Amino acid sequence: QVQLIDSGGGSVQAGGSLRLSCAASGRTFSNSAMGWFRQAPGKEREFIAAISWNGGFTYYVDSVKGRFTISRDNAKSTVYLQMNSLKPEDTAVYYCAAGRRNGDYGLEEYDASDFGSWGQGTQVTVSS
Repeated sequence: QVQLIDSGGGSVQAGGSLRLSCAASGRTFSNSAMGWFRQAPGKEREFIAAISWNGGFTYYVDSVKGRFTISRDNAKSTVYLQMNSLKPEDTAVYYCAAGRRNGDYGLEEYDASDFGSWGQGTQVTVSS
């Protein structure tokens, strides 16, 4: 089991940037795909980005493609989400999650059921 701690959220104006971090503990981090989800008030949790175990494959939902970048540092057991050109509609609680598989195949078809451990969430608020 992987334990995850999200950080880096905050309040920014539209057009600004934030970098989220997710620190993991546990033996399986380097073998697991990692993902980022977000949940806005009154909406379902949304899968927005994922990265395979060695960073060879990534996935982005269309609404963040070209603005967000997911990366990982297995030596530090940390996954990042760099968020640029933020929009008010990006306001949400952001959660990182550790995958049950390594992400080498079918990463774009993953959903919440493919992730077994979750961070506590970090709030991102973007004002217009």
